Amino acid sequence: MAEIPYPLTTERLVLRRFSVGDLDDYYAYQRLPETARYLLNEARSYAECMGRIAMYVDAPFDREGHWASFAIERTDTPGVVGEIALKWSAGWMSQDGVGPERVGEIGWTLAPQARGQGLATEAALAVLQLAMDGLGFHRVEARLDARNSASAAICERLGMQREGVLRDNMYLKGEWTSEAIYAVVRG
Repeated sequence: MAEIPYPLTTERLVLRRFSVGDLDDYYAYQRLPETARYLLNEARSYAECMGRIAMYVDAPFDREGHWASFAIERTDTPGVVGEIALKWSAGWMSQDGVGPERVGEIGWTLAPQARGQGLATEAALAVLQLAMDGLGFHRVEARLDARNSASAAICERLGMQREGVLRDNMYLKGEWTSEAIYAVVRG
């Protein structure tokens, strides 16, 4: 698999590898209950954020199960306003039998001050293009809490198809939740 070409740039964003200097910006939004509302985890402590940043700094992306994580930074303002990640998931053999087709999963989280401006869509489009065109993925999916209408709208703007909902498939944070699955497949 090709190396991740950090950074990716868009009209308004730089998607780069995390650095240890990002800890305070990262913690500022990860500590908020509203950020964790639709995530598997609760709001994160400073120590948890430190551990995640340390993991992101040198994380490899050379086999199934690995995540490529990008710090989202606006080109006009310094500081991390979110993250976007691409997971290399398990795949199946290609039709020609030469090797596995790559499938992946994409996910994003933004700081409150960065929401509602199209930044997640812009970042996700760049990462989807990298996955499909640069890394040869056949399929990329997003798995989200079915109540997360903002992320569902992003998926739809990206051209992802809603494939279904797994009803009450997780007991999370004291309640049963359903998971919506969106995907895009190379044509």
